[in-house]
Amino acid sequence: MYEEFYGLTESPFSLTPDPRFFFRSESHIRAYELIRYGLHRGEGFIVVYGDIGTGKTTLCRTVLETMPETIYTALLLNPFLSEIELLRAILRDFGVISQNELDKNPAISKDDLIANLNTFLLSLLAVGSRGVVIIDEAQNIPVPTLEQIRVLSNLETNQQKLLQIVLFGQSDLKDVLKLPELKQLDQRVSLRCELTHLSEADTQRYIEHRIATVSDGKRAPRFSKQALRLIHRYSDGTPRLINLIADRCLTAGLVAQSRSIDRKIVKSAVENLELRKPRPASFWIILTATAVAILVVTLLGLAFLRH
Repeated sequence: MYEEFYGLTESPFSLTPDPRFFFRSESHIRAYELIRYGLHRGEGFIVVYGDIGTGKTTLCRTVLETMPETIYTALLLNPFLSEIELLRAILRDFGVISQNELDKNPAISKDDLIANLNTFLLSLLAVGSRGVVIIDEAQNIPVPTLEQIRVLSNLETNQQKLLQIVLFGQSDLKDVLKLPELKQLDQRVSLRCELTHLSEADTQRYIEHRIATVSDGKRAPRFSKQALRLIHRYSDGTPRLINLIADRCLTAGLVAQSRSIDRKIVKSAVENLELRKPRPASFWIILTATAVAILVVTLLGLAFLRH
């Protein structure tokens, strides 16, 4: 294991969603602050989406860890739930009813489950608390279950909502919410946050941040600028891919007995991972130039037609 060689207490590039490693890029900290603001304001629906591997689950766990004690949370990690299963999972995670009780009453109706949830949420309100349901991988929630979630948002008093709902999902979630049958739900979303890929500069800071979190500061690995640039190109700034590449780089560095990670080590790591080769920078220059040329020709053509 490379941890001892580099003076690390643990692997800095584990794929587990550990809040200690939460990186405050512009889009990540914006999403974090918007969620906190929305929860403080009592907003009914909050939606967070982003491409695969952009750090949604880590953000979710960070939000949970910093949640005020007055907020009770139900975290659902399995989105493939029917309407009844959703209600059961929420009540179970809130601690309102145990799995044993649910097993003893398999025929309990949807109305009874909603009534139990409403009673629980009113009891929270009486002591100055609130309930929040957080669902991960929400793009996979069946449409009827999403409609049930909308119905749950109707649990309210004359002054405020009894239940807040935060949906974390891949970018496909945007398209799901635009389905005609989910129009009412989409209209109730008060805050939307999108996690974007890291820039080259952020990729460097991201790697440094993760290493610093678990390093003794004396034998920590050092990535050259060329190595960091190559990691960003192969990962496209996706945190999960950055973790995979950087982890393989440290393993390769251990084999070479080198604390300096250079371009050669990165090349070895990405070849080992069999990642798709990124397009050269010249490709994007040509693509941009072509797009600009097409735009100019189009504008000139329109101007000619007007005359």
